[in-house]
Amino acid sequence: MSSVVELEKTQTQQAVSQLDQLKQFTKVVADTGDFATLKDYAPQDATTNPSLILKAAQMPGYKSLVEAAIADNRKASATGKALLSQTVDDLLVLFGVDILKVVPGRVSTETDASLSFDTESLINKAHRFVSLYAEHGISRERILIKIASTWEGIRAAEVLQKEGINCNMTLLFSLVQAVACAEAKATLISPFVGRILDWYKKSTGKDYAPAEDPGVLSVKEIYAYYKKFGYATEVMGASFRNKGEILELAGCDLLTISPQLLGELKQSTEPIERKLTPALARSSKIERLELDEKKFRWLLNENAMATEKTAEGIRLFNADAVKLQDYLAAKL
Repeated sequence: MSSVVELEKTQTQQAVSQLDQLKQFTKVVADTGDFATLKDYAPQDATTNPSLILKAAQMPGYKSLVEAAIADNRKASATGKALLSQTVDDLLVLFGVDILKVVPGRVSTETDASLSFDTESLINKAHRFVSLYAEHGISRERILIKIASTWEGIRAAEVLQKEGINCNMTLLFSLVQAVACAEAKATLISPFVGRILDWYKKSTGKDYAPAEDPGVLSVKEIYAYYKKFGYATEVMGASFRNKGEILELAGCDLLTISPQLLGELKQSTEPIERKLTPALARSSKIERLELDEKKFRWLLNENAMATEKTAEGIRLFNADAVKLQDYLAAKL
């Protein structure tokens, strides 16, 4: 009889999806503007960006959100670029509000890429998002303001965090950016695993196994640094190209994952191993990095990959933000 019970227990254990296994030691976040897909994967949080919102806004299922944002701003006194900017802000927040009806945790809403080098304007944009969410009854505890990890963006986050406005530092590709964000007491960072891999594959012409993936290794280094030196800032690996990258970072504080890769994790019941732990990270041999603005800018400049991918990411997000504005302008 006991052998039958043991067999049933083994079969039950084997039936646990990789997604559910991952959730045992990593907070899973959905990387999408299509909140209709969220219920399938039950993530804790969700992140968005201009590219995801542009894609979702053109789906028939979200027509009502687009119409609501336009209707609200037709009544406004603003015109031209100001009107378009307000409408985009309203649409981003409307998506965020509906996402928060599905996820129990937080939603990340991205500031304009065009403001990435303007500390004051980033602070003002964050205040606007918080105010818009408040109008919908959403407290700031459920919001993460996404800001590019430029020097100016990090300074904006430093001010916002002191005000109790939590920040998600995005477009992050290097340890120097990560350290500066932690020193500014940002709530979390989003190092872009896949985009780092893209750069190295293009630069070297090589393919990389997940364990040797430069993006994976970068996140492991940042995670180890944070745990060794006791920073409260959380690490949320982002921008994955394949499931292997995710599995190599099992144990990271958070991972934000596209619906496609969430689906792959849900469909597999292969056992996964925790690769990152605070205890192991604290034993790593890493030297503390002392930073000021000059040192930050120099070290970032010396990292060709991080410099190029940060600049490229800002350009691409801005291009999609402009496309979203054009899409809304045609309807306005």
